[in-house]
Amino acid sequence: MNRKRKLFRRMLAALCCLLLLLNLSACMGANQENETASGDVPEIPERLSRNADGIPLLKVYNTATESIEEMDLETYIMGVVAGEMKNTWPVEALKAQAILARTFTMKFLSSKTSGYEGADISTDVQEAQAYNADAINDRIREAVNETRGIVMTADGDFTQAWFHAHSGGKTELPTKALDYSEDPAYLKIVEAPESDQAPEEVQNWSATFTLEQVRKACQDAGTQVEAIERFEVGERGESGRAVTFLVNESTEVSAPTFRLQIGASELKSTLIHSIEIHGDEITFTGSGFGHGVGMSQWGARQMADEGKTAEEIVTYYYSGIELAELW
Repeated sequence: MNRKRKLFRRMLAALCCLLLLLNLSACMGANQENETASGDVPEIPERLSRNADGIPLLKVYNTATESIEEMDLETYIMGVVAGEMKNTWPVEALKAQAILARTFTMKFLSSKTSGYEGADISTDVQEAQAYNADAINDRIREAVNETRGIVMTADGDFTQAWFHAHSGGKTELPTKALDYSEDPAYLKIVEAPESDQAPEEVQNWSATFTLEQVRKACQDAGTQVEAIERFEVGERGESGRAVTFLVNESTEVSAPTFRLQIGASELKSTLIHSIEIHGDEITFTGSGFGHGVGMSQWGARQMADEGKTAEEIVTYYYSGIELAELW
């Protein structure tokens, strides 16, 4: 009987040791998983202080008031969403815009410096994003509050967060539409389900310039031209957008750079259908509004109208990204 009791005790002790080892192993595995997950989330710049809710505090240079305003990042994002998208649009479209706006902001804060002394970022669209605090309403607040702290990440970094008004039906890669140095893996060319509610001048448009305006825009884009005799599309991207223009048959000029120099509000995209010269004027016809990279805003509205969520909208235009909650 004593031998049986000793044997039982030894077996029980061995079992306890085995359970302890398994428990320690599980804990170590969980810790490793947590370390990996936290390592995949980009860090918030240390220079930024935070409020009681953990939200970074910003010094925003407001070009309208020509002064620096202090606010938390989520309040700033409300102004950006109100400036970039109509505040009457579906909440899911506004939420998608909020995620992109927040991602853009964090990418900027992590890698750039504002051109306005003493500011973290500004309302200058040449530097950052549009901003309209006066257009903030309950719909905007809901969209920002429901996506609080959420950003797009890839490979442990904030993604680029490009967006545009209307794709003309198909998006494009940044190397083709923005003269960008590389195409991130998370950006693909996709068919954009544009809303038929978009104004006709956004869906299809024409723009007329003088030949002298075109010559000067070429010069400002880095291409010297004495006179414009012929002007046509050279290389096109997969979406049909002009990558280059050919001047007088052989001189090449970057189409995205030319568009910026001639006026991006007039030459609304590089999705050009025709170019005609009549006398001393040249007329472009095309489709869409904006560079065509990343999320189309009118496409986001259409997807929201169809019942798609903000996450579905964002991941349609940005494939393979992760949505991380920073605070």
